[in-house]
Amino acid sequence: MTARGSSTPRQEIDGVLLLDKPEGMSSTSALGRAKFLLNAKKGGHTGTLDPFATGLLPLCFGEATKFARFMLDAEKSYRATLQLGSTSSTGDTEGVITPYPVQSGHRPSRTEIKETLVRFLGAQTQVPPMHSALKVGGVPLYKMARRGEEIEREPRAIVISSLDLVEWDPANQRLVIDAVVSKGTYLRVLAADMGEVLGCGAFLTALRRTGCGGFTIDQTSTFTSLEAMEMSARPAVLLPPEVLCRNLPAIRLSASSAAAFLHGQAVSAAGAEGQSHGVFSESGQFLGVGSVEPSSNRESKLLPTRLMRP
Repeated sequence: MTARGSSTPRQEIDGVLLLDKPEGMSSTSALGRAKFLLNAKKGGHTGTLDPFATGLLPLCFGEATKFARFMLDAEKSYRATLQLGSTSSTGDTEGVITPYPVQSGHRPSRTEIKETLVRFLGAQTQVPPMHSALKVGGVPLYKMARRGEEIEREPRAIVISSLDLVEWDPANQRLVIDAVVSKGTYLRVLAADMGEVLGCGAFLTALRRTGCGGFTIDQTSTFTSLEAMEMSARPAVLLPPEVLCRNLPAIRLSASSAAAFLHGQAVSAAGAEGQSHGVFSESGQFLGVGSVEPSSNRESKLLPTRLMRP
């Protein structure tokens, strides 16, 4: 079933698609495919997921693209499968696989693995891999790596909130873990670093994002499920734009204040604490995001920063 006729104009569609991205597809290609299936005029994503990885990729359409940045710093959850005993030039199956030095011959125990997982918990720094979409001077690192170049990368602050052992197959040196990590954490680097600590080397053979900013993998749609639906029914799977702001404190405005806010005017925000707020009308309609700033007379003001289309 085709998504739309070639002459069908694209539609104004507002909302968030929680996509279960398949392996081998870039986030940009996934967005393009989703736009085609929804016949959407405007779309964007809330951060990329490597082609190698599968799983939860929130995609924004229409008015939701205005609020995508509020998901960029969201904590993310992954299920990662590691192969111990070898290393990879890219940290995953797409690189050159090299057996760890034979003289090592070390096969870690379940106890050693659990102790290593604990060791990597908490705030720390991590050096981004060369095979990543991170840009230096406007050029993605992976393009430099493909040219055989390697440049110095600055360590970045990350937080690993939890690491749980899911499965350990000592005969095949296969390890499965669940991880909850902050923005900017590379599981490929974590796998390689764990392999070094364990004294046997390690690389990723599979990576699946299972959660992002409070969303979970069981909420997702697949391209197959979308293709099986009539075009008119597909927008119903989208979540409203305000779900991207659900981690922000909410504030409700009276009818007069809501009207002024939507026209770009600052309004009173008495009692509001914090800076960015999700802003709603008295009836619960999402108006946008506002920034709370104290005024000279100590009465806080709510300034519009991102507004929904009236």
